[in-house]
Amino acid sequence: MKFNKLNIIIFIGLLAIIGVLFMQLLTLSQAYAFEKKEFSEKIHFALQDVVAKIHKDNKTEVPITSQIKKITDDYYIVNVDDVFEASVLEYYLKTEFQKVKLNIDYEYAIYDCSSDEMMYGKYVSSSDKKAPRCEKCFTKKEGLVYYFAIRFPQLKYNYITSLQQYWVYTGVLVLVLVIYVYSVLLLIKQKKYTELQTDFINNMTHEFKTPISSILIASNYAKNQEEITKNPKLSKYVQIIIEQSNKLNQHIEKILHIAKSDSHMLELEKTTFNILDVIGLAKETILLKYGKEISIEIQSGKTEYLIVADEFHFSNVVYNILDNAIKYNDSVPKIRITITETQKEVRLEFMDNGIGIETPELNAIFDKFYRISSAKRNEVGGFGLGLFYVKKICTLHRWKINVKNNPDNGITVTISIPK
Repeated sequence: MKFNKLNIIIFIGLLAIIGVLFMQLLTLSQAYAFEKKEFSEKIHFALQDVVAKIHKDNKTEVPITSQIKKITDDYYIVNVDDVFEASVLEYYLKTEFQKVKLNIDYEYAIYDCSSDEMMYGKYVSSSDKKAPRCEKCFTKKEGLVYYFAIRFPQLKYNYITSLQQYWVYTGVLVLVLVIYVYSVLLLIKQKKYTELQTDFINNMTHEFKTPISSILIASNYAKNQEEITKNPKLSKYVQIIIEQSNKLNQHIEKILHIAKSDSHMLELEKTTFNILDVIGLAKETILLKYGKEISIEIQSGKTEYLIVADEFHFSNVVYNILDNAIKYNDSVPKIRITITETQKEVRLEFMDNGIGIETPELNAIFDKFYRISSAKRNEVGGFGLGLFYVKKICTLHRWKINVKNNPDNGITVTISIPK
C-alpha cells in the first residue's frame, strides 16, 4: 500500500479505535473477575455464618478447619459436622444471604445418612418466577456425614447483568469500530472511482484537443482563402466553426484544470504582480469576446495593489466571474469591480446587474457540475465547472470567497486576499 497522508490517517484512526476497544475489553475482563470474586466472598462468608449459628444452637464448637468447599463457581459443599434440621437451615440461609445483600436464586440438598442419598431441599427464587428444579445436580461427597450442598443456577447470569454498563460501553465501541471500517471502505472505494473518473477525463480531453487543434488550424487557413473571402455565407460559416472550436477548446481547458486540481497535480506558481494589470487584461478579453456595449467599471483608490499569487489562475478566476456576470444577464451588462485595501487584506468585489440567484442556491453554486435553476440555464452553455474552479483556486491560495444577492438585482462576488 502506498503510504500517503490519507492512508496514514486511516491507519492511525484504526489503531486508536482498536486500542480503545482492547482497553475496554481488558477493563471488562477485570470487572468480571472482580465481580466473581466479590460474589464468591459473599457466599463464603454467608455460609460460614450459617455453620456458626447451627453450632451455636447445638452448643458445640465450630471446627477450626474450613467447613466450606467450593466445587465450582456455582456449587458449594458445606460440612456442618453436626446435626441440623432442614427448616432451620433454610431460615439461616435466607437471613445470612440477606445480610450480605446476595439477592440471587439458589437451591440446596441435604445428605441423609439413613438412605445414603442427597435429599433435595428447595429452590429459593429472588423473584416470583418459577424456576426448574435440578435434583440430579447434587452428588454425594464421600467421607462426610452431616453436610449439605448448595448451588446457584443463575450465578453466571448475575455476573453479566451486574456488568450491564460495561457491556453497553463495549457494544458502543464495537459499533464505532464497525462504522469506522465501513466508512473507510466506502472512502477507499469512492477514492478509486474518483481516480478512475479523473483519468478518464484527462484522457478524454487530451484526445479531444488534437482534433480541435486540427479544426482550428484548417479553419484559420480556410478563412483567408480567396474563395471563402469572396463568399459571405462561406466566410460566415468558417467564422462560426472557428468561434465554436475556440469555445469548445476553452471548455476542455477548464475540465483539465479541474481534473488536475482534484488529483492534486495542480501546482501554483506564485509571483508578485499588480492586481489592476490582470483585471484590466481580463476586462479587455471580455470586451473583445462580447462587444463594446458591456460596461465594466473598475474602482480603486490606488494605481497598484501587489499580491503574491499564481497570476495565470488569478486571471482565470477574474475572467470566470466576469464571464458569468455577462452570461446570466437579461439586460445590458454592467459590472463594477471595487478594490479596497486594509492592513490585513485586499478585497475584490464584483457587482453585476444580472438575474441574481435564489437564496437556497447560494451555498451550492460552488459545487462541481452545479448549475442554477433558471430560464438562462438552457440558454447558457457550460458544465457547471466555472465557479467550482474559482472556489478551488481561492481555496488553494487560502483566500475567502462569498456570494450574495444585491438589494435590487444581480449578485456581488467578494474575494478576500490576506496579506
